[in-house]
Amino acid sequence: MNFLAQSFSSRQQIQRAVILEAFGNDQVSRAELARVSGLSKQTMSDVFRDLEEDGWLEVVGRTTGTVGRAAAVYKLAPKRALLFGADVGGTKVHAAITDVHGNVLAEREEPTTQDGGVAFCEQILACCRTLAEEAGEPIERIVAGTVGIPGAFDPVRRKLFMVPNIAGLNDYPIEDDLTKRLGFPVRVENDVNMAAKGEMWRGEGQNIPCFAFIALGTGVGMGIINEGRVLSGSRGAAGEISTLPIGGDPFDARNFHAGSLERSVGSIAIRERYEGAGGVQGLTVRDIFDAIDRGDAIASATLTEVARQLAVGIVAICAVLDPQRIVMGGSIGAREELVDRIRQFIPLCTPTPPECVVSTLGRRAGLLGTISQSRDLLLNILQTGDLAKVGR
Repeated sequence: MNFLAQSFSSRQQIQRAVILEAFGNDQVSRAELARVSGLSKQTMSDVFRDLEEDGWLEVVGRTTGTVGRAAAVYKLAPKRALLFGADVGGTKVHAAITDVHGNVLAEREEPTTQDGGVAFCEQILACCRTLAEEAGEPIERIVAGTVGIPGAFDPVRRKLFMVPNIAGLNDYPIEDDLTKRLGFPVRVENDVNMAAKGEMWRGEGQNIPCFAFIALGTGVGMGIINEGRVLSGSRGAAGEISTLPIGGDPFDARNFHAGSLERSVGSIAIRERYEGAGGVQGLTVRDIFDAIDRGDAIASATLTEVARQLAVGIVAICAVLDPQRIVMGGSIGAREELVDRIRQFIPLCTPTPPECVVSTLGRRAGLLGTISQSRDLLLNILQTGDLAKVGR
């Protein structure tokens, strides 16, 4: 933050600037902020005292190695404002409450309700209350939340669409309902976008301004980070690579529901491809992977063909986005047996292959992404809101 360019007209503006500086740095000192801001040491002392009394700052040490009296060093008090995040799938809700730095205070998993939009929002509210109780913190201390859902959220219509696995959420005004029920601002985002954001925050996308996260399991989806930000598109549907015209006839209306690529590489496609080639009937995808280790040639050929189709999809992505790295995740996408094959195919169809790696966050990527998004929302609240009302 550039204090020299800041024009302060009120005590709260100064307080807000100090909090934002503490939010973006591990620690701050009032003497240093007084120096770079041009404000008097007495003014900064008064501001820091008020923020400390209101619970925003806490002393973590004193400066060393400098001439003169050691100055107190502060950091943002971790529990002054709490965050909520939930990664929602067709079968499970994975949710957590964290402190302002993103450290988990309480975490839980529970089955996803299939009883419609109202029941789903009630479930998220009950989950949030339970987590607050487990963390030993009042729910009023939570100031921002994010829910990642396997679908697209249209920011203009403010409704979800393309939600095939959770009953009653299509066209439901979920973000407005959640914000009203929970009592703090809530953002609804695509789950794979949130996984990409999690990778950018604490995973394989750190310090990489442009990369794509591909999740492959029952279906296939992609989250895009471009210039350090999630790319959502005009309707929130950017990254829906399941609909790429690869692996099937794009004019076949049967592909409108799942998409050509998903029908070619998803878990159902893998089982059908394996059985159709003469493989053992009734095996799960995990069983098919295990069969490769036992020398099953049909299983190996099946996985090789899936990797080939995915490589073509990745090359198409690269033609549009030019990502530095592809991060693979999901129950199937994170398997090294598959990623190794993809790495072999990509250089055969592009002279500039991107790096292809496996997510190190695994199934936690989506949850961490929602927490990171909630931190962004908190930052916006700190920049524009009434500090006295935040977390109270």
